[in-house]
Amino acid sequence: MSDGATLARGKRREAPAADLPPTLRRNAPLVPTDTSAGRALAAVIAILTFLAALCAGGAEIVATSAAQWQGSVAQEVTIQVRPSPGRDTDADVAKAAALASATPGIAATRPFTKAESERLLEPWLGTGLDLGDLPVPRLITVRLGSGTPDLGDLRRRLAESLPGVASLDDHALWLSRLSTMANTVVGVGVAIVGLVLVATGLAVTFATRGAMAGNREVVEVLHFVGADADFIAREFQRRFFRLGLRGGAIGAAAALAVIGAGGALARVWRAGPAGDEIEALFGGFAIGWRGYASVVLIGVIASVVTAVVSRLTVRRFLD
Repeated sequence: MSDGATLARGKRREAPAADLPPTLRRNAPLVPTDTSAGRALAAVIAILTFLAALCAGGAEIVATSAAQWQGSVAQEVTIQVRPSPGRDTDADVAKAAALASATPGIAATRPFTKAESERLLEPWLGTGLDLGDLPVPRLITVRLGSGTPDLGDLRRRLAESLPGVASLDDHALWLSRLSTMANTVVGVGVAIVGLVLVATGLAVTFATRGAMAGNREVVEVLHFVGADADFIAREFQRRFFRLGLRGGAIGAAAALAVIGAGGALARVWRAGPAGDEIEALFGGFAIGWRGYASVVLIGVIASVVTAVVSRLTVRRFLD
């Protein structure tokens, strides 16, 4: 037999391999990632991770700001002295301030003047009003020291010395409401993150089923040559983990960029007229290391969820 005939038969044997689809060629991955479906799934995971990371960052900002507010408010209590007919209000204010200063654990007291007390009403009543005939209560701010003062004893002594005139407000009700609000916002943020991860799992489930349907012939051939379900599941898990890692990294990076841009804008606005209000509401608009770690963790969790859900879906499909 001539060498030409042998070469021709070899070419005929190699020709069918060249005509195979990409998924059946030698060294081709079982589940290709660089496909339109793979890119679409990575985009969906990136968007969901971005939303979850923003929710986590927002919850962290609220929690940090609430902790700062609580820390600032908890360091002060307020004594209110109400004007009463036949009494010297200035003397009552001085007496209440003296009682507070004599209490162990009190760092400083600051009585408000009549003009300062009236100025506190301007945000509600406006400016230019003559409040001289109104019985505007006088306030005394009491700053707590490093110790733990007995506020109950101070409240009792104020009631005995200035009955019906002086009262102590430790802001406990306001602090309780603030804590409830902050915990509610954080809880809602955590719930949204959980829902987003569930949505990610559902998207991966449908994508895995589509990939299994598109590679049914390959799976059948692998079963025929002796590949077990664990091998096939690992192949799908590896490919979808890469997709999830890509989407999670893009979403987390975008969220970090948005949070960083928000902090930069807050610093710019802080120099303007509304700076005090922005700083009072959001603090420094910084999430700290814990917030950045939570954003990165969400990206990692999204990729892990993608890998685990794909593996479970493949095993259920094969079983």
